Amino acid sequence: MKMGKRGAVASLLILAMAAPGVVMSQQPAAPAATKEKSVLTSDREKVGYAIGIDVASSFEPIASEVDIAALRRGIENAFAGGQPLLSQEEAQQTDQALRTVMMARSGQQVPGMAPGSQPPSVDKEKVGLMLGSYAVGPSLAPIQKEIDLDSVFQAITTVFSKGTPLMDRQQAQAMLQAFSTAKQAASAGKNREEGNAFLAKNKTQPGVVTTASGLQYQVIRPGSGERPVPTSRVRVNYEGKLLDGTVFDSSYQRGEPVDFGLNQVIKGWTEGVSLMPVGAKYRFWIPSELAYGSAGTPGGPIGPDAALTFDVELLGILQ
Repeated sequence: MKMGKRGAVASLLILAMAAPGVVMSQQPAAPAATKEKSVLTSDREKVGYAIGIDVASSFEPIASEVDIAALRRGIENAFAGGQPLLSQEEAQQTDQALRTVMMARSGQQVPGMAPGSQPPSVDKEKVGLMLGSYAVGPSLAPIQKEIDLDSVFQAITTVFSKGTPLMDRQQAQAMLQAFSTAKQAASAGKNREEGNAFLAKNKTQPGVVTTASGLQYQVIRPGSGERPVPTSRVRVNYEGKLLDGTVFDSSYQRGEPVDFGLNQVIKGWTEGVSLMPVGAKYRFWIPSELAYGSAGTPGGPIGPDAALTFDVELLGILQ
């Protein structure tokens, strides 16, 4: 997470939640884009409303400083794939101004501000655009087709205006957990199907060797040095990709090799690198059960039950 994108928002939230004694003025309800629902009927509405409860709960300490209409514009723009409606510089300036207000209202002394003086006002529209463009919008964009945005904002408006929401926070969390579990299961099934199909076809390609465990490899460049054992510590350069070609990790991009023990990595690496003589470069195709399995990597980029590709150069055996 880069400071230029979500870091400013993250620091803002930490500060806001660390000042529970601050009492904000009530946020007036924004004009509804559509008629408010009294009953949530579809899954999209229920999930959207639960997300709205979660978002509003996170931002409730700064509710009076958020322009809800601007928040929605920022989110809709992120959904459309547009550039943020607020520049990174403006977002950082807005974050700083908001933190100053929060500190002053909590009774803390603000550096450079005389005791008893009023903090500068915060541009509420910019706060809304900052949150929508750099925090909420990018987070929700991948699931935008599965949520009802009107329901999201009905929940936000209700919470900000101290109204009575259609579900409480425990119900919202239960709904989000169920949604996440269903998404995980669907993603795992898709990844398994694609991985199995790819590996079945790939094993027939010239030069591809399949081991008893299901690991597949191809020698890109042979080596002439000794081979490590599964307990060796090695130095490598490598690049990892998803089956669609997306690079998720690369020592080449970082500009330096990596040292690690072969008993500290995924099973496919332990087995595969042990096959390599020093100086060799191999390409590995690793089935999910030898990689990150059903868990994937929490928060991405490796999904559940995903097969992976690695190019690995064995530079040396350290011990």
